[in-house]
Amino acid sequence: MTRTLVVVGHGMVGHRLVQALREKDVTDQWRIVVFAEEGRPAYDRVALSSYVDTWDAETLSLAPHEDPMVELNLNDLVVHIDRDNKVVRSMSGRAQSYDALVLATGSVPFVPPVPGRDLPGCHVYRTIEDLDAIRATVESAHSSGRHAGMVLGGGLLGLEAANALRGMGISPHVVELGPRLMPLQVDEGGAGLLRRLVEKLDLTVHTGTSASSIERDGDRLIAKLSNGTELDLDVVVFSAGIRPRDQLAREFDLAVGERGGIVVDSACRTSDPDIYAIGECANIGGVVYGLVAPGYSMAEVVADRLLGGTAEFPGADTSTKLKLLGVDVASFGDAHAQTEGALEVVVNDAVAGTYAKVVVSDDAKTLLGGILVGDASKYPVLRPLVGRPVPGDPVSLIGPAGGVELSLPNDAQVCSCHAVTKQHIVDVISTGEAVDVPGIKACTKAGTGCGSCVPMLKKLLSECGVEQSKALCEHFEQSRAELFEIVRVTGITTFTELISRYGRGRGCDLCKPAVASILASLDNGHVLEGEQAVLQDTNDRFLANLQRNGTYSVVPRIPGGEITPEKLIVIGEVARDFGLYTKITGGQRIDLFGATVDQLPQIWKRLVDAGFESGHAYGKALRTVKSCVGTTWCRYGVQDSVGLAIELELRYRGLRSPHKLKSAVSGCARECAEARGKDFGIIATEKGWNLYVGGNGGFTPRHADLLASDVDTETLIKLIDRFLMFYIRTADRLQRTSTWIESLEGGLDHLKAVIVDDSLGICADLEAAMAKHVDNYADEWRGVLEDPEKLARFTSFVNAPGTPDPTISFREERGQKVPVLLGIPEVVR
Repeated sequence: MTRTLVVVGHGMVGHRLVQALREKDVTDQWRIVVFAEEGRPAYDRVALSSYVDTWDAETLSLAPHEDPMVELNLNDLVVHIDRDNKVVRSMSGRAQSYDALVLATGSVPFVPPVPGRDLPGCHVYRTIEDLDAIRATVESAHSSGRHAGMVLGGGLLGLEAANALRGMGISPHVVELGPRLMPLQVDEGGAGLLRRLVEKLDLTVHTGTSASSIERDGDRLIAKLSNGTELDLDVVVFSAGIRPRDQLAREFDLAVGERGGIVVDSACRTSDPDIYAIGECANIGGVVYGLVAPGYSMAEVVADRLLGGTAEFPGADTSTKLKLLGVDVASFGDAHAQTEGALEVVVNDAVAGTYAKVVVSDDAKTLLGGILVGDASKYPVLRPLVGRPVPGDPVSLIGPAGGVELSLPNDAQVCSCHAVTKQHIVDVISTGEAVDVPGIKACTKAGTGCGSCVPMLKKLLSECGVEQSKALCEHFEQSRAELFEIVRVTGITTFTELISRYGRGRGCDLCKPAVASILASLDNGHVLEGEQAVLQDTNDRFLANLQRNGTYSVVPRIPGGEITPEKLIVIGEVARDFGLYTKITGGQRIDLFGATVDQLPQIWKRLVDAGFESGHAYGKALRTVKSCVGTTWCRYGVQDSVGLAIELELRYRGLRSPHKLKSAVSGCARECAEARGKDFGIIATEKGWNLYVGGNGGFTPRHADLLASDVDTETLIKLIDRFLMFYIRTADRLQRTSTWIESLEGGLDHLKAVIVDDSLGICADLEAAMAKHVDNYADEWRGVLEDPEKLARFTSFVNAPGTPDPTISFREERGQKVPVLLGIPEVVR
């Protein structure tokens, strides 16, 4: 006999319950009737901020219930439960009997009791309709030339909301009552780095304060903070947490927790044995979980119980990994070292912009948890190892290259959202049921929740010998090289046109800078022109390298390291007048450190007027061509290395590429310029020049390989032209020349055949492309100084131009100013 299950609520957890029960109920024991308050079926609230990328709600939709055993009623809220007769009544007046009832009513946003919270322009951040309402307010503000907003709440949801506002062109203030951002997930050190990184993305962070009132002033909103600050705003978004939606339980005498939430046991059953509660409305073990993974676990438990099983809630994995405003943040296990005797190991690299911490047991043998900010690439391996033996020295888990190779045991849980183990995934790959990530998702559901385990799915495919897709990201199925050819052949000049014709969605932090680089490589205008500006990485957005204290460095080009006394004097005067730290670099030029965003145009005006131009230290482009003095001065020199270095640097300056490019020219075999440690290096011989390619320094130094020997200058330049353009066209995103050559089928031999022997018949085309670059070169900083619209970007605070950044301070060391850094130890053992 078929029984009736009524599900109240059709969010992600309610949807998962229906899906799980239908998968398990092979004999159709249960007919399912769902009542949903919203007018649309379930969608992915975890990815809500991505709605701003497309404004297409379908991109968030979860798989529909195309099943005759499932009835979905939209726009029909359940308002009454008759527990004695086991009947619910909905807002439309419908009465529906049930054999079992599941409350999956979710939660509601918490709105602090701030006077003015109900004014027009004040919103919550929870649903697609909420974002549509925010969008309407923002568009009205934009029509008046305004773009300031405030998000009340600096936790996960608050930063997601701030990111959504940024996507709408708003410069948001984030106000957090706690002492730091994301206080539940990250510690002081991680939050400090997170704050520094997001504040460089046009956010202003206020911690340790709250909104005391919001008032209407004409068409503006004035928010007064408890610390006395007043903010002039266009839109306010409340994202200060959630509260369980337990009204039905309260009204119809189900047990409710002291701080809210419908009390359930380990079977997710309420005080009424015929009624269950799951997700954010449920209070299990005295805890209300605001994450989707515990809700999914509860859904699986109830589905099992309805079919006569004995499943119990296994406890919650509250680990989180997400990209907030372009910054990777992850937290897992006992991240705050609450376990008695727990030890913390921290690696804080403020230069690289990364913070990593692992928490281990008092004997340093068991991994308990951790925090990753800036680089969360190790999260998919570290999270499943929680509670397991530490494989080696704990610092090696989070240290730079050269650490231990981490491998998961077969019973480790790879996907916490759906409780999928490594063994399950390996099994479906080995049997051929899954040959790619979508296949694994379909077979196991791994990767269909928060998505943080997807990198591990790719790793397992690789370990099982399955060739991986070369798709640039989820928005483009093509590789970077394929996209380069598409842009080159079609003449596409904007990211918008490229993604509309060849991709999907509105892009991400992977594809946007990659496409920006492709467009720049093909000489499609200034990097800050039009929509190009918003595609750039942080450094390119301000044509300067971001430093660890939030200031920027200024690096004028000094071709070949040769400079006149007059130009040296100009650099000295600029450094003195703006109080900049000066350093001679290994690339034979002078770096000036400590410039604020608003100072950059003033500094560059002085430098450009003196004949300097951008050194492109901030870009994936040619950096320097280093040289020794060669025959000009050295008694051992056999060729004019300085002259050639200057010629090459001026030829390839501004050349955008998949990664940075470095070069050097040595005037003899003594190799004083260290040419074999460069992407392309030249060493003089008695007969001409030897050309070496594919060298680099860094974590894994590599000597360059000989590509051609004893060539004359004209031939040398042709070969370099070909080499660089072939690299730019075919390399992957962020792939140095060394790894690119190694990845080529046939390696160096294939490269020689293409570049020297013209085996593909493309050398004339490569040379023509380089000639176009040389002819079209224009200094990027001069372009900014000549354009008022571009100049307007260079301000520390968009809504308060000219206001200095109060978080930046300096101290003196060895006669120069150096930054005052975050008070966090570099390494704690």
